[in-house]
Amino acid sequence: MQGGHDDNFTLFGGRRGTRSAAPIPKGPLVRIVVERGIDDPGTADGLTYRALDENIHIGDRVVVPLGKAGRPTGGIVVDVETDEAPDNARPAYRIKPVLERSDSRLPAPLLDLARWMAGYYASPLGMVLATMVPAAVKHQTGRRIVRLVGVGSLDEPARQAVLNGLRPTARRAWDQVAALHASTFPIAAKELASRLEHKTLAQINALLRAGLLIPVEQATIRSAEAFWKDGQPASDPAPTLTPDQARCIDGIAACFGTFGVHLLRGVTGSGKTEVYLRLIDRLLPTGKSALVLVPEIALTPQTVGRFERRFGEVGVAVLHSGLSASQRHRQWMLAASGRAPIVVGARSAIFAPIRNLGIVIVDEEHDHSYKQDQAPRYNGRDVAIKRGQIERCPVVLGSATPSLESWHNARSGKARLWELPNRVGGGALPPVDIVDLLTENRLRAMATKKSESRELHAIGPTLESGIDRTLGEGGQVILLLNRRGFANYICCPSRACGWMLSCDQCDAGMVLHRDNRLPRGGVVVCHHCRSEQRIPAVCPSCGRPPLPLGVGTQRVEEELLAKFGRSQGLELRTTMLRVDSDTMRSGRDYFEALASFERGQVRLMLGTQMIAKGLDFPNVRLVGVVNADTAVFMPDFRAWERTFQLVSQVAGRAGRGIHPGRVIVQTACADNRAIRLAANHDYTTFADEELKMRELAGRPPATRMARIVCRDEDDAKARDAADRIADAARKLASPSVEIVGPMPCTLARLHNQYRFAVEFTAPRASDIQRILHELRARRLVVGDAATAVDVDPLSFM
Repeated sequence: MQGGHDDNFTLFGGRRGTRSAAPIPKGPLVRIVVERGIDDPGTADGLTYRALDENIHIGDRVVVPLGKAGRPTGGIVVDVETDEAPDNARPAYRIKPVLERSDSRLPAPLLDLARWMAGYYASPLGMVLATMVPAAVKHQTGRRIVRLVGVGSLDEPARQAVLNGLRPTARRAWDQVAALHASTFPIAAKELASRLEHKTLAQINALLRAGLLIPVEQATIRSAEAFWKDGQPASDPAPTLTPDQARCIDGIAACFGTFGVHLLRGVTGSGKTEVYLRLIDRLLPTGKSALVLVPEIALTPQTVGRFERRFGEVGVAVLHSGLSASQRHRQWMLAASGRAPIVVGARSAIFAPIRNLGIVIVDEEHDHSYKQDQAPRYNGRDVAIKRGQIERCPVVLGSATPSLESWHNARSGKARLWELPNRVGGGALPPVDIVDLLTENRLRAMATKKSESRELHAIGPTLESGIDRTLGEGGQVILLLNRRGFANYICCPSRACGWMLSCDQCDAGMVLHRDNRLPRGGVVVCHHCRSEQRIPAVCPSCGRPPLPLGVGTQRVEEELLAKFGRSQGLELRTTMLRVDSDTMRSGRDYFEALASFERGQVRLMLGTQMIAKGLDFPNVRLVGVVNADTAVFMPDFRAWERTFQLVSQVAGRAGRGIHPGRVIVQTACADNRAIRLAANHDYTTFADEELKMRELAGRPPATRMARIVCRDEDDAKARDAADRIADAARKLASPSVEIVGPMPCTLARLHNQYRFAVEFTAPRASDIQRILHELRARRLVVGDAATAVDVDPLSFM
């Protein structure tokens, strides 16, 4: 082989003989879709290969030679041919053989799901299948062969003859072995000796030599635990249900065995997770499995621990980005083997190879992290609904603030609505105070000296007073600011100059990150391409010192230490934590931070949206939103929806214990409808009014959308590619399809590539699908780095 490939190496463990010496494959012809972005209609159904032997099935993952060079490439078997001459024009000896077959297999429903995704999201089938199987499974990370012992298959006369020839000690050992349950085997020899209370392996070896026990080789995956324990009790007694919970459980459980979408809208603290647990508890005796999706940032030990404590003896597999490669492989195989009939995971867990799926649950279904930002750009919530349809099982979508798409489906009868309007235990939702930042800043300026009034205060007087009082009374505080760094705007102090520091790779400003270990006390970073620059000493245009403006979590952290460090004993990384992607480098960091907050060691936690959901801490008495306006003015028709959801979700963290909670929202848009209705906990009014506005504007969910973005380092090439797509699409489109563009994207250049978008809007998804399929057939839209196809887009930047 060329390229330094070791012919004796196998991706799936062990070694094999050289291919030149291998016998000619005698297996059937198979159709295999290779895990590549091959966007050719002629190969959509796969390529033909010859299997090694008869032991091959649809869904098996294999390695095949691809191209003239025969490069080993992974793929999935999608068909096993019964006709020995599928292509009469090509002699059978020219058909290439399968090189490897792994022990991982995708169930038939996942193959059906992959075909649907390839069509709906306009993505090559091979790319979709590559997404379904984790890299750790492809490379068999952590796999090793262990030698165990099992019971031989001798018949009774032969067994008695062997026993008669053994010593009494060996016969007694066999009697002990025969008394063990059949499920005990295969078992490690040392573990078997320990169970039999033998100090040595002498009698085990005697039984092996006699053939009563036999050696067994078994593949296993070596890894640590899949998640960190959260310090909760080993068992979790089920609480008494509220009447609303019981009604929802009974209604949804009555639909087991049939497909249907159930929207569970429950206020924060209403017990949605308990509804999920009880539904699974009712499902398991039927022999079915359950799949639970949770947003990545909400997949905490607290969340997983509840499932583990309730169903640990049954088997729970956990899939999320915080796992090591071997952990992910082990959890995937637990699901595939059926040893874990419950899978809890983030977006990609929707592809878990569970069999006999009986329910799919999507918690926080509105969360935008369910949307993948790379091809195939699927929405995990929508794929979950399709998988439920294929598997003929109910799909439960849970949220305190459902997406308008789900709310629209419930209002139109496409989904059934179940509601939990009250908190468990009779607790009330916390009162929300909207604080006008402009008014607060004027009051502060009037009350301070002229020199002090120029200081930037992210924490206004009302929030400052609330923090001081809550900490003084022994309560805990959560502060949300969905913007990391110290300052997000670095410019010249002279208005006449107008210079602003921007990224040299993107049309975006640079964000200042403080670090006293670096020259000039920090570095400026682009949050899009992650390129870094030194902090400029002077404005390059006029020579004045640059001015950092804007507020990020670092700046708020400094302000909190200055205001409460001495008076309330706050210390960084001990009693006060900043939780954002700069400080939480791994899942372990995040989990340990939450654990210290739960223990009460950390009294104040400041963070981005990482702390906005999935947390249940009874001593949190104050939640502060430092700036509710970070999403209000985004150039996106969903901006107000996101603002409402973020404020509502973080507000729900307060007042979950015996102490009443309070929420303070700082904003420069105190009259904004989304913020005002979120403060009133009035989702229904907001959602119904927003649906009317979307319908008048012709925006989803009243319509369907798709977006194609052309990218190139050459501005003219990117524009020309978008022009060709737009021109062809307009000729293909029916009168009901609106095509806008090409136009520069809001961020017209990212990663040193110019970007032009073409947007499609239509009453039905099928109207857009027809155009996309034809554009792909004409090779105008290809699944490559230069073209991005986004169906049902959530971001328009």
